[in-house]
Amino acid sequence: MNTIQFLKTVFLGFFIFISSHSFSQITLNTPNIESRLYLGNGKNQPLIVGLGGSEGGNAWSSDYWKKTRDSFIEKGYAFLAIGYFGAKGTPDTLNKISIENVHNAIVEATKNNKIDKKKIAIVGGSRGGDLALLLASYYPDIKCVVAIVPSHVSFPGHTNHFSTSCWTYQNKELPFVPLSDEAVPVLIKGDLRNTFEIMLKDTIAEEKAVIKVENSNGPILLISATKDEICPSALMSEKIISRLKSKKFKFEYKHVQIEGTHTAPLKHFDLVFEFLDKNFKKMQ
Repeated sequence: MNTIQFLKTVFLGFFIFISSHSFSQITLNTPNIESRLYLGNGKNQPLIVGLGGSEGGNAWSSDYWKKTRDSFIEKGYAFLAIGYFGAKGTPDTLNKISIENVHNAIVEATKNNKIDKKKIAIVGGSRGGDLALLLASYYPDIKCVVAIVPSHVSFPGHTNHFSTSCWTYQNKELPFVPLSDEAVPVLIKGDLRNTFEIMLKDTIAEEKAVIKVENSNGPILLISATKDEICPSALMSEKIISRLKSKKFKFEYKHVQIEGTHTAPLKHFDLVFEFLDKNFKKMQ
């Protein structure tokens, strides 16, 4: 092979490599939700929906999460990054967020002809984990959930008075565990975990606000932190597992506790990929 032929071969191989690994990005028109859809080149791509937490904005569209987001695409998934508050065209605060608006954005993404609309999974962290579990409990087209450091109930919206719910459905606030008088001074001190633990002493409110995870139409993976300084995520995840057991949930469910603080589970996306590949990607 002469030099010219060698260079042609290298160039062609490089072109094929780039083409096979190229991604496309589309900004969707979704009212009150910022939606960015990332696609690979394949057909019938299962859709992963990414939800951030109480930091707001559209976390999964950021450069920080690009490597992980690209890993989903490389594994054959399409990825929908959703901002539901604190992003362009969305509410300013995490308060009375319509779960229908989020679901409508997911439906809009499935209209793309590269997506397999029968395979939708949600990956959410912290408040996004709560939202992921809620969406799956209301909408049967959600076939799998990965909830990282989630809650088992709905909590108040992030307003000065804490008297409204984080979430709404059909223009009605979902029941939530209120901020009790006992919890107020603890919150003022900045002890968030203890604040949640005190709030959950109200077992009547807890039962009313519980997320009905047993209504979900697919497998559930929970990942919590053993030394969570923000909320008792391990305890709340165990409550979810207990509920699934008592309701004889027919799909696969699993709770993994990661040693460390609230963000420690975010370093273990190998567990997420393993669970999705086994329990979601290959489902009929």
